[in-house]
Amino acid sequence: MKKPLSATVDASLVSWIDKKLKGSPRFRNRSHLVETALRKFIDDYQEES
Repeated sequence: MKKPLSATVDASLVSWIDKKLKGSPRFRNRSHLVETALRKFIDDYQEES
């Protein structure tokens, strides 16, 4: 089950995300990109522990 999440981030980060989304077959939307990034972060963090 997915739950909505709201976050306030720097405008330059949102701009970077939007640039990555344009024409990207990998990500469907901002939420998908952020969820993928968080999963990668968690995987990397767990490897360090």
